[in-house]
Amino acid sequence: MGRLAGYKYREIVKRLKELGLTFHRQAAGSHEIWFNESLCRYTTIPNHPGDMPEGTLRVILRQAGVELNDFLDEKPEAPDEPSEK
Repeated sequence: MGRLAGYKYREIVKRLKELGLTFHRQAAGSHEIWFNESLCRYTTIPNHPGDMPEGTLRVILRQAGVELNDFLDEKPEAPDEPSEK
């Protein structure tokens, strides 16, 4: 299982809201259109029960212009500080 495994619709939407995406409109069936105002980008999010497939979540993040580390709330590793002698 990858790092994007085990995310449900509600968790995904909560994180995307924290990253500045907003609900735009209801699409066909159980799909929703979300908007990233800072990048002027749209993405479609299916509202299905159970875990979101990893590939689907990767496409959602790519379409929305969201970096994987931002979504996962990971901080980039700082380079090791040179030791003083």
